[in-house]
Amino acid sequence: MNQPRHCPAVLIAAPASGQGKTTVTAALARLHRNQGRRVRVFKCGPDFLDPMILERASGAPVYQLDMWMVGEQESRRLLWEAAGEAELILIEGVMGLFDGTPSSADLARHFAVPVLAVIDGTAMAQTFGALALGLARYQPDLPFAGVLANRVGTLRHAQLLEGSLTQGLRWYGGLSRETGIELPSRHLGLVQASELNDLDVRLDAAADALAASCQVSLPPAVTFAAPTDQVFEPLLQGVRIAVARDGAFAFTYNASLDALRAMGAELLFFSPVHDATLPDCDSLYLPGGYPELHHQALAANASMLTAIRAHHAADKPLLAECGGMLYLLDALTDVDGERAELLGLISGEAVMQKRLAALALQAVALPEGELRGHTYHHSLTSTELQPIARGVSPNGGRGAEAVYRQGRMTASYVHFYFPSNPAAVAALLAPDRPAPLRAGPAPTESPASIDPVAAGSARNQARQSTP
Repeated sequence: MNQPRHCPAVLIAAPASGQGKTTVTAALARLHRNQGRRVRVFKCGPDFLDPMILERASGAPVYQLDMWMVGEQESRRLLWEAAGEAELILIEGVMGLFDGTPSSADLARHFAVPVLAVIDGTAMAQTFGALALGLARYQPDLPFAGVLANRVGTLRHAQLLEGSLTQGLRWYGGLSRETGIELPSRHLGLVQASELNDLDVRLDAAADALAASCQVSLPPAVTFAAPTDQVFEPLLQGVRIAVARDGAFAFTYNASLDALRAMGAELLFFSPVHDATLPDCDSLYLPGGYPELHHQALAANASMLTAIRAHHAADKPLLAECGGMLYLLDALTDVDGERAELLGLISGEAVMQKRLAALALQAVALPEGELRGHTYHHSLTSTELQPIARGVSPNGGRGAEAVYRQGRMTASYVHFYFPSNPAAVAALLAPDRPAPLRAGPAPTESPASIDPVAAGSARNQARQSTP
């Protein structure tokens, strides 16, 4: 029988988004890694871009923790496994500490992981202490480790911030507001790690700055209870799945790819931007990413377009999510008005927006079973194709993303978390297993643009980085 495991751990949270949680988490990971410790990092909630940075900082794969999408048991298993190999576990929170249902605070409380509050100290002095005290005491049963200041100016500024702390709150140091430490962003979140040529220089600089501002030590050890055993049936034994992976398509969960492998699949990574054709495969997975930044190159790669069209014409399984779905459309227009004709496997077009179009957790009842995931995009799509299903937001929001199907092709804005229902994913991707056409009667909605989700209400349901 599995035994509980113990490992120092802390959850890095903040009063709001944009305070620098990822920069601080990455700095902590690189600092302890540079000191010879084995560090494992997790990300609260759905996110693709932050984990890319955190993987580079820690040197280990990053997985999601979430009480709804991932689930309590799977989150427990991931933490327990990490505690068996790591000397420090860092968990980056999502949005503000108490935002959303469930929130970062809910996860910290459930697993008894103390919270390290990151507060942007810009243009602030003694009020820093009041804000820190509020975060620490707002929920009396929340384990709290201490406070770290981000975007600190001078040494005197750091001293003022540290001196404002009361009631025994621990000072974890401060990070300078120097631009050489900050991580650049674009419309969906942080720039992808592969695009930052100086990322390791930034990470080392952040680690050194943090070490210079405080006495480096480990947080208290946390006890992680043993999980129930996870069993995957070999439903994809011997199935060769081509997975798009390049600058245009890179938004995949490590846990989802692990689930495919655990069911027996062989994953073959390829680039729709650069490669001339598909690998020799049975099935095709087109995840999300930034196709709008590469749509002209995607359109120019005629041999790849031909190969994917032939794959679909042969009635082979194809799963496309968000940016992958945009690639299937007739055309995609970026925010500057530049239009590119793409695969044409779904009749319709997408246009990038300068503002957020949709953001929500999603549960989708497919004919193969319910899958959980999330949606986050800046594009609007028009199509005559009728959806076979629509997502439902667990928090009662207006998220209702459509899922489309033609033959063995399934496409949606939703990013699915495969471990939420491995059997359903296997049914979508297994060859020679025709997917049911639809779950029920045909929808009666008239063809229209995919419904956007009001960002204001949805921000309390999910936060992520995808198109």
